[in-house]
Amino acid sequence: MNDARELTEDAVLKIMEGYGNDSQQLIAVLLDIQAASGRNYVDRQWALLASKILAVPLSKIFDVLTFYAMFSVTPRGEYLIEICQSAPCHFSSGCSGRAQQVVDWFEGAAKIKMGQTSADGKITLARTSCVGACEIGPVAKIGDDVFGDLNGEKVTALVKCCREGNLNQFQNEAPQCQN
Repeated sequence: MNDARELTEDAVLKIMEGYGNDSQQLIAVLLDIQAASGRNYVDRQWALLASKILAVPLSKIFDVLTFYAMFSVTPRGEYLIEICQSAPCHFSSGCSGRAQQVVDWFEGAAKIKMGQTSADGKITLARTSCVGACEIGPVAKIGDDVFGDLNGEKVTALVKCCREGNLNQFQNEAPQCQN
């Protein structure tokens, strides 16, 4: 899939310049490159460029990219939906045993399985550990936003908003995606 926000060398150089080309800012640089990619990943060519400009061995860059779950070296959906699988989230909210049910809701609404990306490149489903919102569990994280007290209706609305590219229009109280 060819993304309209295809990253350019100039854009990546500008990201690194924004951090003073400082190797101590490697994680921040890689996060910004990943965000700018439009597909939630760091392409090998940008890792090579970062290695050269920041004077960091390529092996160290790939150590970071493959160690931290927040990074990917393969394209993912525009919206990475991370479903919390931590026990405290599911037990403290009185929804014991619903972790798989939440996964099932997302898989059904997105019409993909966990770990897959939709054919349109909009959605990738992934599991994540605790996001620190157990009191509103079960939760899912999409980008920097956490959505809680999930049920089938909310999940369907969240997926619809992602597909339409207007997640910021999601209404939590009466789950829907406003156009």
